[in-house]
Amino acid sequence: MDEMTVAEIQRSLASGELSSRALVEQCLEQIETRDRSGPTLNSVIEVNPDALAIADALDRERREKGLRGPLHGIPVMLKENIDTADGMQTTAGSLALEGSIAPRDSFVAEQLRRAGAVILAKTNLSEWANMRSTHSTSGWSSRGGQTRNPYALDRNPCGSSSGSAVAVAANLTPLAVGTETDGSIICPSHINGIVGIKPTLGLISRAGIIPIAHSQDTAGPMARTVTGAAMLLGALTGVDPRDPATAASEGHTTTDYTQFLDPRGLRGARIGVARNFFGFHDQVDQVMEEAIDAMRGLGAVIVDPANIKNTDQLDEPELEVLLYEFKADLNAYLSRLDPAIRIRSLADVIDFNERNRDGMMPYFVQEWLIKAQEKGPLTEQAYRDALATNHRLARDEGIDATLAKHQLDAIIAPSGGPAWLTDLVNGDPQGGGGSSSPAAVAGYPSITVPAGFVFGLPVGISFIGGAYQEPTLIKLAFAFEQEMQARRPPRFLPTIEM
Repeated sequence: MDEMTVAEIQRSLASGELSSRALVEQCLEQIETRDRSGPTLNSVIEVNPDALAIADALDRERREKGLRGPLHGIPVMLKENIDTADGMQTTAGSLALEGSIAPRDSFVAEQLRRAGAVILAKTNLSEWANMRSTHSTSGWSSRGGQTRNPYALDRNPCGSSSGSAVAVAANLTPLAVGTETDGSIICPSHINGIVGIKPTLGLISRAGIIPIAHSQDTAGPMARTVTGAAMLLGALTGVDPRDPATAASEGHTTTDYTQFLDPRGLRGARIGVARNFFGFHDQVDQVMEEAIDAMRGLGAVIVDPANIKNTDQLDEPELEVLLYEFKADLNAYLSRLDPAIRIRSLADVIDFNERNRDGMMPYFVQEWLIKAQEKGPLTEQAYRDALATNHRLARDEGIDATLAKHQLDAIIAPSGGPAWLTDLVNGDPQGGGGSSSPAAVAGYPSITVPAGFVFGLPVGISFIGGAYQEPTLIKLAFAFEQEMQARRPPRFLPTIEM
C-alpha cells in the first residue's frame, strides 16, 4: 500500500486485484508493525473494531450494486476529537473523558459513511487540541502518549492533528481527517510531508467535534497528494442544521473538488509572496525561493512582496476570543454527553486533572483551561470587541486587503520551519515561523503542499485565499505539486542525518 494514491487503490479495487477487506488488513498490519512496534510512531489511539466488517459489506455492495463514489472502500482515520457512534471513544486525548462513546455520529463521520469510506481508526492528538498549557508538547495526550515524527523519531510531529498527519505520512492509511483552530492541520501536515487543507469556516460542519472556538474551528482533509485531499474534501462538505455556520456555504461547495485539478493551473495566476513570514530560517527561505522560481517557470505572475498586514497584532485578540469560546463551546459539548460520563463542564475537567495530577499533568499543567474558566459569557463586551478586532485585522485589513491591492489569486508563505526535537521538559519552542494565523483567524482557506527538505525534514508551502476559494487554491496547489514532486516517504530514522 505504501505511497499508493486513492485513484490507484480504486483501480485495483475495480479490477478485483484488491478488496477493501484486504486493504484494511494491510492498514492494520502497518499499524502493528510501524505504529505499535518497530519505529513505534504512536499515531493511532484506537482501531475501529468494526473496520473489517464494514470493509466486507462495502466489497459486497460494490459487487452487487456498484460504486458509491471515489471513497468507496477507502480507509480513513479520524482525529480522536471527532465523534463516532460506534465502538470507539471520543475523548480529545484526555483521560477525563475515558469511556465516552458518542451518542451520535459527527457530521464528518456521517458524510464519510455515506460516501462508502471505512472509518478505520482514531488518531492521537495534542490533548484538548493543544488548548491546555503554555508549555505543552505537541502530539502528547494523557490517553495516547507521545506521537513521533516518522522522518526522525526524536523530532516532533507538530499538533494538534499530529496523529492524523503521521498516520498518512507513514502509509498507515491513505487519508485522514484533522481539525484546526490555528495551525493544527497546516503545521502537522507540512512537518510530516503531506498535503493538508484548512477550509473556509463553515464549509464542513463542526457538529459532533469536541470544540475550541466556533469562530475558528474546522475539520479538514489530510492526504499524501492534492488529489487525495480534494477527493476527501468533496465528501465532507455540506449544509448541516446542527452547525449554523454551514448555512453560508450553500452555493459555495461541491461534492467533487477533483474537477479543479489542473496541471497548468499556475499559468497566468497572480501569486503574492508574503515576505513577512520569511527570514526565520535560511534553509526554509531557500526552499521557498526555489518554489517561487518553479511557479514563475510555470507561467505564474509573481507579485513580490505582497505582505499580509497586521499579523503581529493578532495574538492578543485571538487568544481572548479562544479563551471565551473554549469555555462556552466545551461546556455545551460536555453537557450533551451520556449521563454516565461525569465530566459535564470545563470546571469538571480542571478538577479531574487536579485530582489526578500524576497521570494527567506529568510534564505540563493546565494554564489555558484555568484562564478559559475565568472568562464570562459571550455577551461580555471584551469578547465582542476582540472578535470584531480579529475579523478587521485578519479579513478586512489583512487577507482581503492584500488580495485586492495586488489583484491576487492567492498568497504564498512558508508553512513553517522544520520539525523540532520533542522536549517534554520545556515543551514546544516558541517562534517556529508558521504562517497559519491570518487564514485561521479570518476563517479563510489555506492549503499546505510539500515543497522540499531541510536536513532531511519536510517543509511545506502554504497557498492562502479568500472565503470559499478552495477551487482556486486546489488548482494552484496541484500544479505546483505536479511540477515539484517534493514528497518523499519517511525512513523512520532515529534522528536526522546531518
